Amino acid sequence: MSFNLSGNTILITGGASGIGYALAERFLKAGNTVIVCGRREEKLREAKEKFPELHTRVCDVSVASERAALLEWVRTEHPNLNVLVNNAGIQQRVKLIDAQEDWSYYQQEIAANFDAPVHLTLLFLPFLAGKDNATLINVTSGLAFTPMAAAPIYSATKAALHSFTMSTRFQAKNQNVNIIEVAPPAVNTDLGGPGLHTFGAPLDEFADAVFQGFARGDLEIGFGMSERALRLNRDEIDEQFEAMNTRIGF
Repeated sequence: MSFNLSGNTILITGGASGIGYALAERFLKAGNTVIVCGRREEKLREAKEKFPELHTRVCDVSVASERAALLEWVRTEHPNLNVLVNNAGIQQRVKLIDAQEDWSYYQQEIAANFDAPVHLTLLFLPFLAGKDNATLINVTSGLAFTPMAAAPIYSATKAALHSFTMSTRFQAKNQNVNIIEVAPPAVNTDLGGPGLHTFGAPLDEFADAVFQGFARGDLEIGFGMSERALRLNRDEIDEQFEAMNTRIGF
């Protein structure tokens, strides 16, 4: 199924900054109603100041009750919603042998990156099914295929989300719902903390490429190294994994 890029009502989690914000900007310019949600009210306010037509909602998608409340709010305030973008996520650098934090610190990454999109899919998929141009977009990572040893939990959650997305696509193929995976490479955002990804792909260049993939009807969209990672065989994965993690000196 093709994805019509205009005339939709779209919810983007984690949409006030980074990749989510760049996608929100492009969806607005393409003629869509766009809702962004996030944990930080000040970031949502800044996004709306730049794009007053944005709709915003404070929501921590790592909390199950807030995910359920988000669906009920959408049912009331935006019943025409037909596109969900599971974009929110966090990345933590963890040296496993020296891990000092309480489990809640590490579990938060799992909750944001995997629990949230799985639960939101369970909540929203029946709501989307049957609507015109119904689409679910999961933002994974090139690290789903070639993990970064310094971010082991993040890499694992994105691998799990890739697997879940494939299963969801198979189940939804007769429900008239597009299931799209966007797998970014390192992109120059503040994911993981300011300055960690300045070496990454320019955000606007990446977001433009994603929209080109949407326009082509691609179901899996990578960019640069992550585009190649989507199709690596096992020997190539092992080789790239070793090279990448040796290069970053972890």
